Amino acid sequence: MRFFRRRAPCSRAVDRSPQRRELLRLAGASGAALLGLAGPSRAAEQRDPAGPAPTAVEDLIHAQGLLERVLLVYEESARRLAGADEPVPPEVVRDAAQIVRGYVEDHHQKLEEKHVFPRFERAAAQEHADLVRVLREQHEAGRRLTDRILKLAGTKLDDPVARNQLQASLRDAVRMLRPHESREDTVLFPAFRRRVGAAEYRALGEEMRSAEARAPAGGLEMMVEKVSALERQLGLYDLSRFTPKA
Repeated sequence: MRFFRRRAPCSRAVDRSPQRRELLRLAGASGAALLGLAGPSRAAEQRDPAGPAPTAVEDLIHAQGLLERVLLVYEESARRLAGADEPVPPEVVRDAAQIVRGYVEDHHQKLEEKHVFPRFERAAAQEHADLVRVLREQHEAGRRLTDRILKLAGTKLDDPVARNQLQASLRDAVRMLRPHESREDTVLFPAFRRRVGAAEYRALGEEMRSAEARAPAGGLEMMVEKVSALERQLGLYDLSRFTPKA
């Protein structure tokens, strides 16, 4: 003889109306879509513990940060060249200029000239065309300054004429490149991001990362290590020294 367990009565009647079935269907679809959006991000983080790769604009801004640290070395070197109390090792100025030449000019600025500037120069509305023209001119002027700095850094800095010329070239570079990079960061790069579609922007990020892997100067990480060593030689590495005392 078999015994059957009696099912407990349902406290509420199941609403099988078409409207409720449609709401349940939409809720299920929305949940699946949300899971689909969140899933790849979590999977990517598991594949790469460092998190998602930088975007195209982030890559450009990271290089601008490196340049700013080189300009700090330039600025301190020029200050020391103007006096006689603190010596300036010529190799510090030379190595700083080589970072500018090898990574900033021959890699970072080439990416801007290939991928960023033409999108504004070809645009029918000519948005920021005047700005891009000046930025291109400053790239060329910066290369001439780097040539001069490298040449002067190879001379004996006990010569007053050479010291004055090197000091002037370093100050010219700082004076030009600081507003140059700040205008790119606050005007051109945001406009570039708005101008480029999502798929193209992702492709540009991949292309820039591939270019970074082929960078002849050793890549951004190596350049950061080099500029950090220069900062230590000049006593600039400790960030707290720039904090006002009062």
